[in-house]
Amino acid sequence: MTSLYARHKRTTLAIATAVAAGALLATGVTTGASAQTPVSDAGKKATLAGAPLQLSAAARTSLIKKAEAATPETAQQIGLGTKEKLVVRDVVKDADGTLHTRYERTYNGLPVLGGDLVVHQSKSGTTEGVTKATKATIKVASLKPQITSAKAEKQALTVAKSAGSEKTSADRAPRKVIWAGNGKPTLAFETVVGGLQDDGTPNQLHVITDAATGKKLYEYQAIETGTGKTLYSGTVTLNTTLSGSTYQLTDGTRGSHKTYNKSHTTTSSAGTLFTDADDTWGTGAASSSTTDQTAAADAAYGAQVTWDFYKNTFGRSGIKNNGVAAYSRVHYGNAYVNAFWDDSCFCMTYGDGSGNTHPLTSLDVAGHEMSHGVTANTAGLNYSGESGGLNEATSDIFGTGVEFYAANSSDVGDYLIGEKININGDGTPLRYMDKPSKDGGSADSWSSSVGNLDVHYSSGVANHFFYLLSEGSGSKTINGVTYNSPTSNGSTVTGIGRAKALQIWYKALTTYFTSTTKYAAARTGTLSAASALYGSTSTEYKAVAAAWSAVNVS
Repeated sequence: MTSLYARHKRTTLAIATAVAAGALLATGVTTGASAQTPVSDAGKKATLAGAPLQLSAAARTSLIKKAEAATPETAQQIGLGTKEKLVVRDVVKDADGTLHTRYERTYNGLPVLGGDLVVHQSKSGTTEGVTKATKATIKVASLKPQITSAKAEKQALTVAKSAGSEKTSADRAPRKVIWAGNGKPTLAFETVVGGLQDDGTPNQLHVITDAATGKKLYEYQAIETGTGKTLYSGTVTLNTTLSGSTYQLTDGTRGSHKTYNKSHTTTSSAGTLFTDADDTWGTGAASSSTTDQTAAADAAYGAQVTWDFYKNTFGRSGIKNNGVAAYSRVHYGNAYVNAFWDDSCFCMTYGDGSGNTHPLTSLDVAGHEMSHGVTANTAGLNYSGESGGLNEATSDIFGTGVEFYAANSSDVGDYLIGEKININGDGTPLRYMDKPSKDGGSADSWSSSVGNLDVHYSSGVANHFFYLLSEGSGSKTINGVTYNSPTSNGSTVTGIGRAKALQIWYKALTTYFTSTTKYAAARTGTLSAASALYGSTSTEYKAVAAAWSAVNVS
């Protein structure tokens, strides 16, 4: 579960999702798509050899089944031990026929956390390389715990309570795992703690405990949006569904995305599906009423545009790339100043903000939150340390991509995060991609202590890299916003355009990043992506290297 805020010592809020609120009007059963025309950095070009293909559901299923049938042979080919088995998670096929198959791993039947890997095969079936979350050999001396699962659970509950968790309890009994996320692979217990965090965000704290010593090895939080008048995006077109004589806020053209009303509750249920008699949604103004449709309209619009962005930019059909939509929940909690993605319910949730009149439903927030779902279903970047910063940056990067894609005159594309929702109360955005440190906490460049920052601040390194790769260094004005991006090494970086930068980041995320990827590995992964897409001697490849060097990642 991921949230929009950073959490200072887990006691204060910091935004971590996207906001999109407004009123929408729709006049047909499945009328319209987006009222805006997408923008791009360049005209339509031939498909790149290394670009991912848009696979039909049948083709994707066929490739997954073929990979599953070959897991014993694949495990042997890549040198895994006899106690290790592969579990297919996903497959990506490039235009030139290259296959990238993502696997989880087990050891003697136990899940190996941090053992995920990607096997890269040529069109002929030859293995060309393997990207592993850990290079360590998976082997433990004993599979018999020296502590009880009850002790591991008690420790996990203590960790959660010390962070201010309320209604704290284990969601399920601790399970035995092999922890390979860092250092020597270790027999461990994984405990998932439920309840609520100190700001009302649902809790899914994963605590990994050494099964021999009882020492905590790791922890991460798994909680990471008719025609109408929206609060943030102006007048837009929505797709709705007519059921009898009542319209439902269900988009039947995009995986049946639905928008629900939580009515200021914090329960785990979806809530009540928004319906309307005349297909006119919201008023374009915020309201503290739990029946207000404006926030719902913005959330539905955000989901609609995000779906189109991923499909038309990367050929990705939905968050899981299986044609099925997530769902959205608005009016969560009472004056809840946050929003979050929860992969366990496969849903986005938005609070109404201060006084229940500042919903966190803006377009870039919607794109940010749903992109957490894409990360969870591809690289699965652990939401802690440097990998957590990369996770957050990925959502900022694609949330920004969504905002530019929409070409909405009421919310023009920019490299500012959450500028519409005014969380700070002074009109400033939540984060700045051109110079992240302007928010007072984010890192402009890498240092050995970056991994100790909250993930919403360690994300600054990757956000800054993406801005430099897209637009270059120095002063410039884009869509009326002035930027002045510095470099840590004093270099001058020339951008390659946002469209290419997005393609490189997406390919790296889906084919070269793993759950434990840190910044040095992110540099390697994006260089591999640039090489596959544009060639190892290309301007794009050299720009990736220069942009990483400019944020002190080598």
